[in-house]
Amino acid sequence: MAGLKQVQRQTGVALWRQIADRIREAISTGAYDETGMVPPETMLALQFGVNRHTVRSALAALAQEGIVRAVQGRGTLIERKERLNFPITRRTRFTAGIGDQAREMRGLLLDEAKEEASAEIARWLGLKPGEQVIRLETLRQADKRPVSRATSWFPAKRFAGIGAAYRAGESITKAFAELGLPDYVRATTEVTAAHASAADMADLELTPGAILLIAKAMNTDLEGMPVQYSISRFAADRVQFTIEN
Repeated sequence: MAGLKQVQRQTGVALWRQIADRIREAISTGAYDETGMVPPETMLALQFGVNRHTVRSALAALAQEGIVRAVQGRGTLIERKERLNFPITRRTRFTAGIGDQAREMRGLLLDEAKEEASAEIARWLGLKPGEQVIRLETLRQADKRPVSRATSWFPAKRFAGIGAAYRAGESITKAFAELGLPDYVRATTEVTAAHASAADMADLELTPGAILLIAKAMNTDLEGMPVQYSISRFAADRVQFTIEN
């Protein structure tokens, strides 16, 4: 089918993963709406210039994500066409926002560090440059599919232990509650788009040229004190934002 991007060899990204991304993108843009089916393996193999085993691996990955389903005697049926809808509200929460759009959600702590706040981080958190902050690197998954990769900073004096709390609860909201902050609100969100870096391509399982939606956000407690500054990167072919008042 015309319009699908060709795979790129020698990029460090497996061919089956590139093909899965191309098919996922085609599904999200409605390329197969007329039939509701993914083209046959032989057609896809010819189009991408690979063998059927590679195509089969790509389709198996999409089936694991719940996007397609193999139907005996018919082919590969499309199960889910839409991107996940992520609402940005006064109380933005990943788990509540995704809601019943996914069967399983995970929050993984990739890294934690205590460091001095740069001028930029200090400005967002209302601190003095050089004050101690805790940085968390996290990955959110929906139905085992990486959805977002975030870097977050927290005032170290107030939120000592937030890394362990996040690891246990797999949620910033639960971590805050564990450390004595039962509620918080979104004060600022800035959304931009950019090509994925090599690190984000690896963590989000994307291919070269993939686009990210980037949300810079600041959360405060109910008295207006900053509690978190984050830069979250979302795979644009998997998530769309809805801004709600």
